[in-house]
Amino acid sequence: MKLSIVIPVYNSSKIIEKLVKNIRFYLNKKLRNNFEIIFVNDCSIDSSWPTIKRLAKKYTFIKGIDLKKNIGQHGAIFVGLKFSKGDKIVLMDDDLQHPPSSIINIYNKLNNFDACYTFYIKRKHIFWKILISKMNNLFSSFVLDKPYSIYTSSFKGFTSKVKNKFIKKTPQNIFLDGLILRYSKNLTSVNIIHQKRFQGDSNYTVKKLFNLWFDMIENFHFYPLRFGTFVGVVAFLFIKLFRIFKIEKKFTYSIKNKTF
Repeated sequence: MKLSIVIPVYNSSKIIEKLVKNIRFYLNKKLRNNFEIIFVNDCSIDSSWPTIKRLAKKYTFIKGIDLKKNIGQHGAIFVGLKFSKGDKIVLMDDDLQHPPSSIINIYNKLNNFDACYTFYIKRKHIFWKILISKMNNLFSSFVLDKPYSIYTSSFKGFTSKVKNKFIKKTPQNIFLDGLILRYSKNLTSVNIIHQKRFQGDSNYTVKKLFNLWFDMIENFHFYPLRFGTFVGVVAFLFIKLFRIFKIEKKFTYSIKNKTF
């Protein structure tokens, strides 16, 4: 299998079919069905799972995983990665803001790089999300010792060699970019035109974005990053205090149904 595309799904039943058709259109000439799309339904409350099952019957390259409880975007992707078989892997959202036409650009970059991120041109997110995202990119450059020019977008790709280095161990809190960057020796990025969400509103909230930020700090403060600094110590202690007052469960998942 040349490529696995892992897509977390939450309440996107009206978008999924169009997303599949677009991906198939842009990949068929290059990969000739030598790819798979793994949809991970993160306990949607709409008809996302019946839609995934119907599409899986129609297209042999579609696989579906239905989770028993909501575990968040990074957790859902982590589950999908456990079942992926591609030599290269692309992660993308379910809302068509990530153009399927750019998948092949990421795929080609992985011939020479361990991981490839994307940089959004003409970003369509609302102001507060862009602001927090920029803050996260600045801080993660210190925490994860990554180049500032590499924006840790949710539309990205990496090789199966990178995945195999972390997929057998399940962290207490899943922060995928930390895992990808830790095991990637060389990085690159491609520019993409960020598209308007096809339908509905984003499922992401300020709370979810900050929780991801907290997971990054808590799990990767020890990263070999020249980070024995005052900023690092203060940030880590702050998150530890936060966790004490707000008890977090360890990452666990259970699968209700699969289409393969």
